[in-house]
Parts: sequence; C-alpha cells; structure tokens
Amino acid sequence: MTTQRTARLAALLVLPAALALVGAAAPATAAGEKAYQINLDQLNDSQGKGTALLSLSGNKLTVKIESEGLVPGQPHAQHIHGSTDGHDFQCPDESADTDGDGIINNTEATVHYGDINISLTTDGDTSAESGLAVDRMPKADAQGKLSYERTIPVSQDVVDHIKDLHVVQHGIDPNGNKKYDFGVGKSELDPTLPQEATAPAVCGIVEGAAVGSVPVGGVETGGGTAASDEVPGALVATGALAVVATAGAVLLGRRKRSAAGVEAAGRSAA
Repeated sequence: MTTQRTARLAALLVLPAALALVGAAAPATAAGEKAYQINLDQLNDSQGKGTALLSLSGNKLTVKIESEGLVPGQPHAQHIHGSTDGHDFQCPDESADTDGDGIINNTEATVHYGDINISLTTDGDTSAESGLAVDRMPKADAQGKLSYERTIPVSQDVVDHIKDLHVVQHGIDPNGNKKYDFGVGKSELDPTLPQEATAPAVCGIVEGAAVGSVPVGGVETGGGTAASDEVPGALVATGALAVVATAGAVLLGRRKRSAAGVEAAGRSAA
C-alpha cells in the first residue's frame, strides 16, 4: 500500500510540471503553418529598426512588419530580396560602399542581399516590376513608425527557399530634415528620385526561428537574427515530457528505496 500511495503522489507532483512544459512548447501557429521571425537592423546609419514575421500556409505568404526610426510621413519601398536557387545572400555591411561616397546605394547592396523577389506593396502587383511603385508602398507615420500586413500568393520556389530570402526597407534621411531630397544626389535606379528614397534603411535575414506572432510591447531591438533552425513544437513537447517522465522515475525510485530502508530497519529492530 505504501508503494502504491508513493507512486500516486509522484504522478500528481509530476503532472503539473508536464502540462506547463507542454503548454510552453506548443506553437502558436495554425496546423501546417510555418513562421519565421527576423530582426531588421539599420543600414546607412538610418536609425531604423524593426521586426518582420513571415508566415507560410501552403503557397500563401503572410508578411507582417513593425518598424520604427524611419523617415516620418514618407513612403518606404520594401521588398523581399534573395535567391530561390540556393545562393547564400546576406545583409551588407559598411564595406559595401564601394564608391566611398558614404552611402550604400541599392546597386551596391544588391550584390550582398540579392535581387528583388517580391515587392511588398500595399495593393496590386507584388512582382519585381513594382519595386519602385512608390505610390503603392506604405508610409511611415509622423513618428517614423510603419506597420504593414499583407497575404501574398507565392511560387513553390519561394516556399522551398524561404530561409534564403531577406526583408529590406528603403528610404533614409542623412541630413535629418524629415523628408527625401537630393542632398546626396539622384538615385542610380531612377534619376527622377532622390538617392535618399531608394537607399536601403533596414535589412533582416531569415534564419528560421519559429514564432507565433510579432512581439507584443514594441519592436525587438536585438543585435541580430536568431541562428537556430525551426523546431517542430510537437518534437519539443515530446522532449519535455521525456524530461519530466525521467524526473518522475527518479523521484519514485528514491521513494521506493526510502520505504524499503524503513521496512528493513523495522525487521532488524524486531
């Protein structure tokens, strides 16, 4: 009887911990959906930063972006850059400024983060041809914050190579006058546009960190993207249960040994 009661007690002690671990490990995304969170870090000393969430459900890609520190009241061209043929592109660093003018223009940066794959417009076409469709790009508010969400049908190549793609937002303000002007010259992409309007402001690399939503309470400001690959929630939960089960077995074993010791001491005393 003592052993059975001890086993029941151990099980009751282990169950709450098991439920807590499984709850923490369960993914917040819908069944069959994969999500990747990335940090958007500044380029060109833009002071911009942000967080992007890419969620795949079949061949539908939902893009959510929360960024800040952008040029207030101005449209910000934004795209998914990168390769769907296995090339490993990265966000550029200061060495990308090959002409030494102090600005990493889009042509210099494209060597590092690849061509436009998807134009993140607010409506209409999302192909590379809409890369400079400024009238259909989101605008930052008066505080330089930008929120964006859109679900876009994508090719199977994008689905298969989502981890090779990057999010880039463009538009900088080197002279701090809170608007785009020709202070640093014309854009090499379109001479009717200022360089400020097309130079990259933030860039983030998809590394494969699985998440359920854009972080609540403000934009993440981490120094880089998560480096771990996506781990299925069910696998994490299974591992958690295994750890808890092992702990329960150890606890039960200790209780059994303690009970056996008490019984042996009783026989010796008799």
